[in-house]
Amino acid sequence: MLTHRELFLKYLAQTSDSPLQLEVEKAEGVYLYTSSGKKLIDLISGVSVSNLGHSHKEVVDAVCQQAQKYMHLMVYGEFVQHPQVKLAETICKLLPNSLQSVYFVNSGSEAVEGAVKLAKRHTGKPNIISFKNGYHGGTHGALSLMGDEGLKQAFRPLLPGVKHLTFNNIDELSRIDSQTACVIIEPVQGEGGIVVPKPGFLEALRQRCNETGALLIFDEIQTGMGRTGKLFAFEKYGVTPDILLLAKAFGGGMPLGAFISSKEIMGKLTHNPVLGHITTFGGHPVSCAASLKSLKLLQSLKLIDEVEKKTQLFRSRLVNHKNVKSIRSSGLFMAVELGSLQNVQKFIHLGLEIGFVTDWFLFCDSAFRIAPPLIISDDEIEDACRLIIEALDRL
Repeated sequence: MLTHRELFLKYLAQTSDSPLQLEVEKAEGVYLYTSSGKKLIDLISGVSVSNLGHSHKEVVDAVCQQAQKYMHLMVYGEFVQHPQVKLAETICKLLPNSLQSVYFVNSGSEAVEGAVKLAKRHTGKPNIISFKNGYHGGTHGALSLMGDEGLKQAFRPLLPGVKHLTFNNIDELSRIDSQTACVIIEPVQGEGGIVVPKPGFLEALRQRCNETGALLIFDEIQTGMGRTGKLFAFEKYGVTPDILLLAKAFGGGMPLGAFISSKEIMGKLTHNPVLGHITTFGGHPVSCAASLKSLKLLQSLKLIDEVEKKTQLFRSRLVNHKNVKSIRSSGLFMAVELGSLQNVQKFIHLGLEIGFVTDWFLFCDSAFRIAPPLIISDDEIEDACRLIIEALDRL
């Protein structure tokens, strides 16, 4: 009989020729437990997904309760489903008046696709602006927006009319013009290695979109749901988009995404043509139940209020290590510079050996990622830093 590892290699399509092959038996809180009994502290939260940690009892209970009532009923938007409407109400009450209409989808990539379609439909314009080193997903349209040629060259031709600007370069904003349907941007670049906006940049971008009639889309798929120290990063940086994208932690560990805009803009999907965006499983009731519970827990447990303090604990313990070149962060969304891909690769494997999980960034291979579950305690941060320092010492 084949082992799970052998089945993994034989039957699962692979995305690289060197997968980590970490075999997880269970996950709880901030820890992963392998089939061999090894305990690992999770410092990446499944890439910014598990903000409440793994197997949170109240979220699991919400999933089980909803599954016992009903799962899939009908394609999105036809039946009134309690978990969908309560989640939509809850999220809209936390958003400005200009963001009061939610379209639930399956993933971040689909949220991107839906938002770009919506922007083209609303404005009637053909062109799109995104940013170098930006990441928005792996589907054909989202790939067109990606600001890195290496990952998309093999799949051309892609969407026409896409221009890429430089993040934090105000001078280049003049390239947004009367033919621009939308500008899509991560308010903090994630896969670029946690690049935060310089003062005035997002404000200038908002102003340029206002001048040209382009819709401003904030991809908060990684930064949303408290990761940066506010529920949404746009609150932290004081600029409101026309369309907000959510996924990853939004689902509470279940697959869920959303694009959110005004009633006026979103209404364009209902005619010319009807069914302007269609999804079968978007807003799945079980995913919405998990999301609703996790959102309420984020608020009631006041986890977001503690993000900056926890960020400073990591920073204070690590910033002066001889092998750390610098640390960039926006809340518990951190990049620790080690200076080279070789150092990062070695560090990641040392982490698995010593007792923690981290990762690199797609467009910044000289830094490793720290984005733990927001429930991580001060003592667990101290333990994590002790393990990180042990790995840094061995570089």
